[in-house]
Amino acid sequence: MSLSENDLRASVAREMPGVRADLERLVRIPSIAFEGFDHSQVDRSAEAVAELLRGCGLDTQIVREGGRPAVIGRRAAPAGAPTVLLYAHHDVQPVGDPALWTSEPFEPVERDGRLYGRGAADDKAGVMAHVAALRAFGDDLPVGVVVFVEGEEEYGSESLDTILNKYHEELRSDVIVIADSGNWDIGQPALTTSLRGLVNAFVEVRVLKSAVHSGMFGGPVPDALTALVKLLATLHDEQGEVAIDGLVGREGASVDYPEDRFRHEAGLLDGVKLIGHGSITDRAWTKPSVSVLGIDAPPTNAAANALQPSAKAKISVRLAPGDDPKSAYAAIRSHLEKYTPWGAQVEVTLESDGAPCVIDATGPAFDAARAAFQTAWDGTAPVDMGVGGSIPFIATFQELFPQAAILVTGVEDPFSAAHGPDESLHLGEFARVCEAEALLLRNVAEALTR
Repeated sequence: MSLSENDLRASVAREMPGVRADLERLVRIPSIAFEGFDHSQVDRSAEAVAELLRGCGLDTQIVREGGRPAVIGRRAAPAGAPTVLLYAHHDVQPVGDPALWTSEPFEPVERDGRLYGRGAADDKAGVMAHVAALRAFGDDLPVGVVVFVEGEEEYGSESLDTILNKYHEELRSDVIVIADSGNWDIGQPALTTSLRGLVNAFVEVRVLKSAVHSGMFGGPVPDALTALVKLLATLHDEQGEVAIDGLVGREGASVDYPEDRFRHEAGLLDGVKLIGHGSITDRAWTKPSVSVLGIDAPPTNAAANALQPSAKAKISVRLAPGDDPKSAYAAIRSHLEKYTPWGAQVEVTLESDGAPCVIDATGPAFDAARAAFQTAWDGTAPVDMGVGGSIPFIATFQELFPQAAILVTGVEDPFSAAHGPDESLHLGEFARVCEAEALLLRNVAEALTR
């Protein structure tokens, strides 16, 4: 007999001190999968996750297919009950400039009800939400579970397709819970039902064989930095709308995002205008965006009076749901080649891409999730929201497990600062997330057990 709703909520509450302690232990491991970092720490993180899953009674293995290690834990379903796959990732983003952090990035610290530290929200809290739900049930788990914790999501999930294909049968499930998104607001849960895709590319402009004197040749001869800036300026029109022909975009996002809230959460400076057209949610969720992420150029304090022969930028294009990364890259490349000024040579190189996705959030598994969220948030119903960011592997899960209901949940809120300095987790919301996941498993068992 499954635990009653009240008993399950009480069980989650009892587990939370231990869950937080284990979360802090995970945060202390600098598990950065990017090149140039100590990958033994990613191995250490995988071992720690495996230990946590074994402690929940799961048959657990660490797998590696050419990249960083992932962890798979399994527990068979009771007769007739469904199996739920619980996804999270244990790798984290680099910290950037440590001077921008208020406290040490890998030493978790609580301030004003938030736990600060790299990975505290993205996504080690996702790992621990799964662990919390499993601990709350103990031996009375009403569904089968597969916990899949990836080890290189932040670095592009290069080996994920190989792992998913090799362990396809082990990962097969009726419901997939991906705990790597967020909620609409503090006190307002959400299910993520659409995400934009991604094309990251490098564009390099060349005008000279080598640097030359800016006084002797400046005027008739263009410098590469000016040519690059002029080219990058063609990516938007005067109102800031994306000006690349061939990209998909649509309107119709159903959630209102007040401008004052959006500006506050973005940290937009006074006087800076929003760009583009349409509602804020359309611009952030269902239309493409283009950002310049970096430029290779001499630093100003070391710049000589010379015309630069070449300049390189990295651009990031977020793709609206319904677009295709391959055709989008072709459109981006065509635009850059067409608008390169003054006959300069240009080279466009794809760095990475990922597909957008739309989730049909209807059916008994989604009803079970919404009911769980509403209970955990004391009567506040979840909203269906889009996300402007990208989780490309969700499209891979959709392709490989077409019959599974995919629920994209998460622990972040608008102030979590994932990927930035002072990343943090709202501890009150985290407790609700853990409770909601336990209730979700209970509801799914009731709805789908045959």
